[in-house]
Amino acid sequence: MYFELRGTPESSRESYLRRIAAFAKYMQEQCVNIGDINIHDIQKYLLHLKKERALSPGTINNHRSAIKFFYTGILKQEWDDVSIPRMKTSRTFPVVPTRQKVRLIIDSVANLKHKAMLSLLYGSGLRVSEVASLRIRDINSENMTVRVENAKHDTNRYTILSVETLDTLRKYFVAYLSGKGSKPDDWLFRGNKPAHHINVKTIKNTLIKLRIKLQLDDRITAHTLRHCFATHLMEDGVAIGIIMELLGHKSIKTTMTYLHLTSKSLMGIKSPLDTHDHTP
Repeated sequence: MYFELRGTPESSRESYLRRIAAFAKYMQEQCVNIGDINIHDIQKYLLHLKKERALSPGTINNHRSAIKFFYTGILKQEWDDVSIPRMKTSRTFPVVPTRQKVRLIIDSVANLKHKAMLSLLYGSGLRVSEVASLRIRDINSENMTVRVENAKHDTNRYTILSVETLDTLRKYFVAYLSGKGSKPDDWLFRGNKPAHHINVKTIKNTLIKLRIKLQLDDRITAHTLRHCFATHLMEDGVAIGIIMELLGHKSIKTTMTYLHLTSKSLMGIKSPLDTHDHTP
């Protein structure tokens, strides 16, 4: 009810509920009654995630947020940030394949539905959850835009639509949706049941299978294509403020991360060693 009243995006709901369920299961295995959970129990669980499951600090902090919501919002208990601090995280940068590698990935997809989804990830810079929840009406071929509703941070935005993506979407529509009474409000990518959109895991697994088939870096995921969108736009000289709007970032600091991922040579930057005047 809380999520519904607040209008929390489906992806965030799923994430919170999954982590709360994992926490509750662990407490049951430790023979701790859910209503009797205390700060010490939470500390033990987070240490279990760190030492036994070897999760990253960022992932553990996500679990902490879900548990905090459960502990304060559901159990109505007082939270202690001093006793349960957020873990320090180190700055890491995602892997960004070259344009040639991205082209290889998309061209290797035979299934039109899968090709359309991956094309939207890279061609429009969408998150996986945003691609999954697109409706037919969100694709505007006149303005060449994609409307993204109820995205992260409860935002709506428009991003660009690639000419190539539009061509793939039209072929996909003819093959999968034409003649089936499709309406503008229907999901663009239906799940196993018409009332539900495609599962996010299906999109993620599509990329994983391609990655294995093509023997690519095992750090490449479906979300990597969004990173490529931003990085390659930056290399093309697109203003960082525009990229920020297309990605739906709340802070320009987040977008500026991609400055570290660009190919400096493509941006016309030369090493001082190469610009040194060697004339005696």
